[in-house]
Amino acid sequence: MPCRTRWLIPSVLAGALLASVAPAQAQVANARQLPERTVPVPSTISQELAEKAVALPVRVLPLPQTDAEWKVAQKSLDADRAQTARKTAAAVGATLKEQRIAGVRCFEITPREISPEGTNRLLVHVHGGAYVLGSGEAGTLEGILVATACGTRVISIDYRMPPDHPFPAAVDDAVAVWKDLVARHDCSRMALFGTSTGGGLAMATVLSLQAHQLPLPAALFLGTPWTDLTKTGDSYFTHAELDNVLGRYEGFLEISARLYAGKTDLKNPLISPVYGDLAGFPPTILVTGTRDLFLSNTVRAHRKLRAAGVTAELHVFEAQSHADYLRAFPAAESREVLEEIDRFFDRHLKP
Repeated sequence: MPCRTRWLIPSVLAGALLASVAPAQAQVANARQLPERTVPVPSTISQELAEKAVALPVRVLPLPQTDAEWKVAQKSLDADRAQTARKTAAAVGATLKEQRIAGVRCFEITPREISPEGTNRLLVHVHGGAYVLGSGEAGTLEGILVATACGTRVISIDYRMPPDHPFPAAVDDAVAVWKDLVARHDCSRMALFGTSTGGGLAMATVLSLQAHQLPLPAALFLGTPWTDLTKTGDSYFTHAELDNVLGRYEGFLEISARLYAGKTDLKNPLISPVYGDLAGFPPTILVTGTRDLFLSNTVRAHRKLRAAGVTAELHVFEAQSHADYLRAFPAAESREVLEEIDRFFDRHLKP
């Protein structure tokens, strides 16, 4: 650990410094009004990323109000996501096999080629979708891509979701599957990963594993993780509508968060893990983009991991909104993200 004594400031000088910044602190509560502006698609990204992601309009999602409306929306949205996953699996030569692990539906994803390093490894995936989307094959796209990039089998957990199964069902399912798998596999050869909700759920799973004194993964990949389900953090404000995937917090995100949490405080660490104690977490790689509504969620998690003494890498990609590396595949930037994950796992997982 670096020596902290060099930052000690004599009390008289500290008082003078505090006095000098007091007027600035008084302005912190004042919101800044920005003029309307046009944000162009930058010339610094690939044409494929621009066409498949950055140049698209803001996505409009439904706002269900009843359980019945939620189930209709889930079925419709997940049908499209499942079709994309199946097409991608066919394109890269991956296979999916449904199975039950600890009573939880999962998908075993096997890439076309398993690398020598990946033969004895197992990667465990928790999908994204605001805790309300991604059921069945709809939640497997990321697992397919990571399995292919790493040449390693992946178990993708199809955890229970609202409206029928709010918190803590998703955490309970992830912990149950991990506990079953780690009893049969060497945890030094296992990683846990996910994007968006999957990233937040992966962190919540580790917190729960620690609380139950269960073996931890050897590494984590957190893609633009939903680490704070409240509207806390700079980019919730600065990137509203700039992120063309999530749009803004108000609307689908907010009602999904409330539906998932039920009567539990949104700042409960198993719901918003950035409020948890991250000491002892495995080495972690985090990915986000300069237009990501969850940029602050990702940055705050990275800084808290670093403060806890955890090995943590943060990768911020030009112009990407929320999880653009998934929807823009096989753009060069998508492949670059996957290559970073593969290298990170290689460094921290035993072969």
